[in-house]
This record gives sequence, structure tokens and C-alpha cells, in this order.
Amino acid sequence: MNRQMFVIEEELKKLPGTPGVYMHKDSLGEVIYVGKAINLRNRVRSYFRSTSQSDPKVRAMVSVIAEFEYISCATEMEALVLECNLIKKYMPRYNILLKDDKSYPYIEVTVAEKYPRVISTRRLLRDGNRYFGPYTDGAAVRHIMKMIDEMYPLKKCRQQDFRAGVRPCLNYFIGKCPGVCVGETDDEKYASMVEDILDILNGHDSRIIKKLEALMLEASEKLEYEDAAKYRDYIKSLRAIGETQRASMVKDRDVDILIPVITHRSSVIAQYRVRDGKLSGREITYIREEAEGQKESRGTEILSSFIKQYYPEQTWLPREILMPVHIEDEELIEGFLDSVNSENAAMKSDNMHRTRLIVPERGEKKALLNMAVEDSAELSKSLDERAEREAERRDALRNEIASLIEYACSINGDAPLLIPEDDDREYRVEAYDISNFNGLDTVGAMVVYEGREPVKSDYRKFKVRTAEGDDYGSLREVIYRRLKRARQGDEGFSTYPDIMFIDGGLGQVHAVKAVVDAFRIAIPVVGLAKDDFHRTRAIVFDDGREIDLKGNRLLFSYCGNIQEEVHRFAITFMSGVKGKKMIHSVLEDIPDIGPRRRALLLGKYGSIDAIRKASYEELSGLDGMTSKAAESVVEFFASRSREQSEERE
Repeated sequence: MNRQMFVIEEELKKLPGTPGVYMHKDSLGEVIYVGKAINLRNRVRSYFRSTSQSDPKVRAMVSVIAEFEYISCATEMEALVLECNLIKKYMPRYNILLKDDKSYPYIEVTVAEKYPRVISTRRLLRDGNRYFGPYTDGAAVRHIMKMIDEMYPLKKCRQQDFRAGVRPCLNYFIGKCPGVCVGETDDEKYASMVEDILDILNGHDSRIIKKLEALMLEASEKLEYEDAAKYRDYIKSLRAIGETQRASMVKDRDVDILIPVITHRSSVIAQYRVRDGKLSGREITYIREEAEGQKESRGTEILSSFIKQYYPEQTWLPREILMPVHIEDEELIEGFLDSVNSENAAMKSDNMHRTRLIVPERGEKKALLNMAVEDSAELSKSLDERAEREAERRDALRNEIASLIEYACSINGDAPLLIPEDDDREYRVEAYDISNFNGLDTVGAMVVYEGREPVKSDYRKFKVRTAEGDDYGSLREVIYRRLKRARQGDEGFSTYPDIMFIDGGLGQVHAVKAVVDAFRIAIPVVGLAKDDFHRTRAIVFDDGREIDLKGNRLLFSYCGNIQEEVHRFAITFMSGVKGKKMIHSVLEDIPDIGPRRRALLLGKYGSIDAIRKASYEELSGLDGMTSKAAESVVEFFASRSREQSEERE
């Protein structure tokens, strides 16, 4: 059956004059652009009229549109929400997108728990807890977490219920936990500490500082100088977090200021956060630029795209967002932000507030905006300098890797596939490591880098099946399985690397090269040898030649990072296999304990040792456990204990 051709001129006649969302597609059926329209017929037709007056991005996009699809909506607001969701789903290359889709860290306060904890997370869940962020600077998160840990001894563990007679952990004995597990917690004092932490994370630290100053003065008057010094250090830490704060400009008001900064090499949104009338920090979000002509996109487009993609992911929005220019659909976007505020308020059982988009023309808000504009002008200078240095590093690394590939291929007379200088593609590196526990539970790990960036979606794990305890044999098996999967058409292995890095020396390189040659594939293989201090020492080639990395800082850093990453990935996988194997082997030996009861016991007690110590009464009282099952658990561990005692005798 022949597929009906998509004739754009004919399909344009079928478009309705209603609100909706349209999706342009290329010849492969990939969505390349998602847009919203008040009138689908007028908006979509406008792309296919004379394009001589269009900006370069639109001309480039229209030239590759092979078909389009649309979804009619009842209202323009419904279309806006759908547009946001489809952009997140398809990440079209001609839309303005936030740079990459990685998740930034948040600080989570688990207020849904009786005794809340403060943790760092990259998962934003609708679970009743409070989330602060996202933070683009991981070091800032660690600094804040450390300060909170020093100032407020909160519960650290996930456990919610504690059985009688439980032994407290080390945090209790060193004063880092109030002893929730042993019933020594003052609930009122605990709630007060959580309230202080929420104020700090919200940027409302003036009350906390006054409180600490009073405590410092009181301790000093009592000649308790160690306590006074402790409170002094806490005050310094609080002020250090907000060291970029400037004088109060907008009294008692929480505001975000968004400034688009477009330079020759990059485009960013500079986001200035004002809390309690003070500028509390600046976040930089890079805009991904892949489409031809996108540099010509106006600042208004970047602002609009940032607001629609960034703020729906937040659990708290400011009351005002200041901008240097008006954007399209301001009232509609404000309504959209109101819906986000409403959802957040319902989740936290809080009062809803509205968020307004403002372009100030005079007064204190205008002064605040001018300050941000002046700062962003300086930022634009440093962005270009930073981009230039980054380009130099990128080119230098490409040249180094090209030299490795060229020499490694020349050993066997292969012709290396080198990337032309005008091609933006980075060299693809696959690195391998083998890990085991005393010769058992052997696993292999494969990590992938394109240039300096890890491609974590392409990482792969292997359980070694035929060569336990044999390092060379394990490598041969892993490489054989990887290349065989590619040869069989497995999409997860379909992209071949430009070069393979192997953890080890000449022996490991020979083992891998033999498998690669058997597949008749010209992939160069080099080893990463370590010194006595387990640092990357040299690159080892198939002919025995070595490149000492002490004199090459760029390759030393690059290869060292890759070697550490693949080792970390292998160790993590091996530890997980070992742990699951131990739990699996013990619990599966207990009569009347199937998969559901194993999950129940591990979820309740967390470890085999805790299950072993549980009494018959505790076990039989669990939902899903019968008297017979509880008796089987108790008898199983009692029998093991007797056997171990007899062996010792």
C-alpha cells in the first residue's frame, strides 16, 4: 500500500481558524519546531509565503519542512500549556531551548515527614516536601548544606519508625542528630530549627542573623567564649552565602530580574534574584543554539522561552519578574504563571500569590533593573573571553585526540577517520574497566565521552559470564559482546567510537585489539596506565610505545577524568551486584518468604542484620506477614546462629 504524499499546499487549506499548537517536521518525520497560534490557519500559512523578509532562522527552518501536524485547542491558554509540554517532549532544534536537559541540584526539606531532613537532590517531585533551586552551581549547594549541618543538628537517616532498643548512629554521639530514634527529641525545638532553615533557603535571613547576634552577645556576657565564637562563625557563614547582596532597593519584596545577554559566541539569560529587597544572587542559564540563524533571534524570544520553560518547574515563584523589554503574550503568560502558583499553593496548603511581568519605566524598580543591565553588560565581556578560552581548549583537545588516533591506526596500517576542521562533531571516546570482588562478581563498564562531555545515556554495564577472575579474558568478553551487539543492529550499541581507552597497560591493549581485529573494524585502542599512586601515568599503544602524561597537562587531565569516571561506574555496578546477590541468596533460602515478603522486610528493616534481630511479635504484626512466615524467619536465623556456634566450637 503506497503511503499518501503530504502536499503542503493542499494541507494548508484544511487548517482550522481556531487556537492550537502546530509541529513542523522534516523529511525523517522528526519534529523540528513547535509553536502556538491564536488562529492555526493564519499562523501556519505565514511560514510558506514569501520568505525574503523572514529572519535567517525561519528561512533555514522552512527550507527543511516536509510536513506539519497540528492540535486544535479550545482556548489560547490551553494552547500555551500544550506548547510548553510538547517542547519539553520533543526538544525541537529550531525552538529556543535551555542548554541541555540535565537536571540541576535542588535542596529539599522533607516537611512531609514528622522530623524533616535537609538533603540535596536532582529529582523534583510533587510529594509535599519543599524544594529550593535549581542551583546551577553545585559548589554553592555543598556550601549551603555544610552551613546548615553545622548550625542545625537535624535527623539524617531516612528511617521513619524505630523499634525499641535501637542503637543510635554516630551522628547522635557527635551531636549532629537530636536522637529521634531514641526518643530524646524536643519537638518544639526541632520545628523551630526547620523554620529557621526554610527562612534561610528563602533568602529571609535577617531574623536568623539577629537571633544569632543575640545568642553570641549572651554567651560572651556569660564568658562562654567558645559558644560565642561558634555563633560568630554561623553569622559569617550566613553572610557569606549572600555576599553578593547589595543595599536594599525594593523594600520587603521578592523579585526576579531577567536580562537576555547575546554575544558573538553565546546567548544566556542572566537571572538576578531579589529577596527581602536585597539582591541575593545571579544565575546564568545558557541557551542551546543549534539552528542556523538562531543568533539573530530577538531577546524577547529568548525571554519568553525562558519564562515558559523555567518557571513551571519551580515550587515557588516571585511576585514580580522585571524585564528590560515587553514580550509577546504577556497577559497570557501571566495567566499561565498563575496556574503554576495555584498548583504550588495547593501542594503546600499555602495561600496563592500572583506573579506579574513588569517592564519598569521609573522609580526604584527601574533603578534595580538598570543595575542588572549594567552588570549584564560586564558579564557579556567575560562571556566572550570565556567562550574564546573554551574554544581554544576544545581545539587543542581535538588535535591531541586526532594525533592519538592517527598514530594508533598507523601501527597496523589502518587509515584513520579524522574529523575535518570545519566539522563541529567531537571525537567519540569509549573507555572500559573491569571490576570484581576477590575474583567474584566480575563486571565490565563502558563510559562514553564526546570531546570533554560524558554521554551518560550511552554508558553500558556488563556482567562477565565466562571469564570470572581473568582480567584479560573479561575484557575480551566485554568488547566481543559490545561489538557483536553493534554488528547485530542493536541501536544501543550502533555508534562506533573513534578510539577506545582501556584501563590498563600493554597486556590489556593486546587483549582488546585482538577482538577488534577479529571483527575487521579499524578502531584504534590505547591503554591508560597508572603509577604507584593510582594516578594516570601514560598512554600505551599497541606497539609498546608510551606517551608520558606528566608533560602534557591537557591529556593528563582529560585521560585522568575519563579513567576515574569509568572506574567509578564499574565499582558502583559491582557493589550493587554484590549487595543484591548477598540479599538474594539469604532471603530466598527462607521458607514461606517470596518476592513480595522479601520486599516488605527489606523496606521495613533496611538490612539483613535488622531482619535477623526482629522478634516474632514484630514480624507477625506486619501487614502481609502471617504467623507461619514470621516463625520461618525467626527459625531460619536461629538455626544459622546455632550452626555458626557449632563451627566455632
